Amino acid sequence: MFLHDRGGRRYPIRLVAGGTFSMHGGNIPHDDLIGRPEGTVVETHLGRKLLALRPTFAEQVVERRRRAQPIYPKDLGAILVHADLGPGASIVEAGTGTGALAIAAWRAVGPSGLVRSYEIREDFLEAARHAVVEVLGAIPPNLELRLGDAYQDLGERERDRVLLDLPEPWRALGWAGSAVRPGGVIFAHCPNATQVQRFCDALREIGGFGLIETVEVLERPWTVRGRSLRPAHRMVAHTGFLTFARRLAGPGVFETEDEGF
Repeated sequence: MFLHDRGGRRYPIRLVAGGTFSMHGGNIPHDDLIGRPEGTVVETHLGRKLLALRPTFAEQVVERRRRAQPIYPKDLGAILVHADLGPGASIVEAGTGTGALAIAAWRAVGPSGLVRSYEIREDFLEAARHAVVEVLGAIPPNLELRLGDAYQDLGERERDRVLLDLPEPWRALGWAGSAVRPGGVIFAHCPNATQVQRFCDALREIGGFGLIETVEVLERPWTVRGRSLRPAHRMVAHTGFLTFARRLAGPGVFETEDEGF
């Protein structure tokens, strides 16, 4: 559970009978929260008001302690829409990292779909397992977390979507290009423009892809209160470039006039 104060700060709390949450604004017994509905406003013993809510998935992604760099919520939403992740889809991810994209993809495909995620580092994979259990309560049977080197052939074929979150995604195209079915989508998350260019060049070199598109998502909050209507002083700017391409039924590359990076 998160406790929200009026200043926009969030305080994570795991409720335990008989426990107490302490902050500079006072204390709240856990028993005052246990059994009460979400959206309850509680007061500390000093009169500080806090809003109690279960954390959203976006909040869990941002607030969780992590070793790997996460894909941020603003990018997760764009990936789900641009890569067209939906119910029943079979998805392969290379580079599990924090597990954020794997969880988001699993939520999108539903019980009839499949998400299989590969990670080369055992410590990252174990951390991702803990994240999945924290968010979902258990690891679902159709969310598979596997140890594997994404720069080697993983043996995947006829998948609806292939998601690459790797330092050098172009090195995975040897198998990834064959893993996605005709009409399917391949996606790569790249922190810098040089990586994007190498990935796009590699897509064109191996052929069999079209509608190559790269986007960057910038998120700017606004203050809307009384007579105050203005953009916030800070924004979530660059976190990564998102590149998408469609698999063709034959060789070659299909591009439009406004494509390119």
